[in-house]
Amino acid sequence: MDFMARATAIVGGTMVALRRFKAPRTQAVGHTPTIPEARRQGIMTLKMPTARGWVAGHVPDAAPGLRVNAFATGLDHPRWIEVLPNGDVLVAESKEQPSAPKTLMDHATQATMRRAKAIGDSANRITLWRDADGDGVAEIREVFLENQNQPFGMALADGTFYVGNTDGITAFPYDAGAVRPSQPGRKLVDFRPGGHWTRSLIASPDGRKIFAGVGSLSNIGDKGMDAEEGRAAIWELDVASGNARIFASGLRNAVGMAWEPATGALWTVVNERDGLGDETPPDYLTSVRDGGFYGWPYCYWGQTVDDRVPQDPALVAKAITPDYALGGHTASLGLCWMPTGTLPGFPGGMVIGQHGSWNRSTLSGYRVIFVPFEGGRPSGPPRDILWGFLSPDERHAYGRPVGVAVGADKASLLVADDVGDVIWRVTAA
Repeated sequence: MDFMARATAIVGGTMVALRRFKAPRTQAVGHTPTIPEARRQGIMTLKMPTARGWVAGHVPDAAPGLRVNAFATGLDHPRWIEVLPNGDVLVAESKEQPSAPKTLMDHATQATMRRAKAIGDSANRITLWRDADGDGVAEIREVFLENQNQPFGMALADGTFYVGNTDGITAFPYDAGAVRPSQPGRKLVDFRPGGHWTRSLIASPDGRKIFAGVGSLSNIGDKGMDAEEGRAAIWELDVASGNARIFASGLRNAVGMAWEPATGALWTVVNERDGLGDETPPDYLTSVRDGGFYGWPYCYWGQTVDDRVPQDPALVAKAITPDYALGGHTASLGLCWMPTGTLPGFPGGMVIGQHGSWNRSTLSGYRVIFVPFEGGRPSGPPRDILWGFLSPDERHAYGRPVGVAVGADKASLLVADDVGDVIWRVTAA
C-alpha cells in the first residue's frame, strides 16, 4: 500500500469512526422513505473494502430455494451483460480510467478506488460466452469486439448491435449466431467522456429508439453547469433519422434501464449525490417521463433543496419525486425486469445489482435485490436474491455485483461481478 493509500485509510477510518455514532439506523427505502436531514461533510467519508476475489468453492449466498454457480470466469472487470436471442451472452469488460488528480481529495479517492480495484487499465472489449452443452457453464469464449472506449451498455435491434462507449454510441451490423461483427462500426452519437463514465443502453420494444444513460461529470455541478451540458440525463436516439435528444434530465447518474411490461414505461436506477450523510439522499428506482426533470443538482427527492448548489427555483418547482428509494449510496447500477416464474418464489418485478458504497460509515449495497411490482408499480419491500459479497468485518470484498440479466432459458438470472471477475448464474435449487 503506497503512502497516499495509507494516509487515506487513516483519515478515512477516523472520519468513519466519528460519523458512525450519528449514522441513521434505518435505511431510506420504499415509496415514502425517512430521509435524515442533510449534514454537509467538509471531508467526505471514505470507506471501501479492499478487493480480494473468490477462492475455489466460495460463492455468494442465495435466497432460499435458489442456487448459484459460476457461468463464466477469468474475465477482466466484467460490468454489463447482454443476452442474445440464440442464448449467447455478451459481457462488456471495462474500467474507469483515472484522470490526473488535482486536489488532495482526488488523490485520496483514487487511492481508495485502486485498492478496491475500481479504477485502472481498461480491457475495452466485449466477449461472447456460449454454453453449447446447456449445463449452465459457458465453455466457449470469443472476443466479440475489442479496442473500444470503455464499453458498457449494449443493445440489439433489427440486425444492428449498439455499443455504449463512454464517448458515444456505435452501431455494428450483426448476423444471428455470429461470434463477432463482420463489418466495422459507425458512430451515431457523441457523448462527453469523463466523470460518471458508463453509458447504459436499451432498445425500445419496437426497435425504433435507443435510450442511453449519461451520468454527470461531477458530484453537484462542481465545475459549473456548462461542463454538465448534455449530462445527468437519459438520451433518446431515433434509429431511422439518426436524431438524438435528451429524453429526461436531472438524473445524476442513471445507469440500468428496463421496460415495465404492464404499462410499457421506461424505468431506471439512479445514483444520487455524495457528501450529505449515510442515507442522504437515497439512490432510487423510478419510472422516467418524457421531458421529466428529476432534480439534480438543485434538489433531491422532490423539492428538497441542496444548499451547496446555486439555485434555480423554476427547476426545483418542476422536479419530479422518484418512485422508490433504494437506500443511501448503495450504488444501484444493474437493472432488469424479471417475469413471474423466472426464479421460484419471486413474482414479476425488478432485479437490481447494488455495486456497494464507498462513502458512508457503514457499508450498504453489495448485494442483488428484487423489488416486486403490481399494476405497473413497486408493491412491497425489497428482497435479497444474492449477498455475501463482503467479509463479515467489511474489510474485504470478494465481489461486487453490477449488471443483471435474465438468461435465455427464462429460468435463470445472470449477474456480472467486477471484483470477482465472474458471471454468476442463479437458478432454482
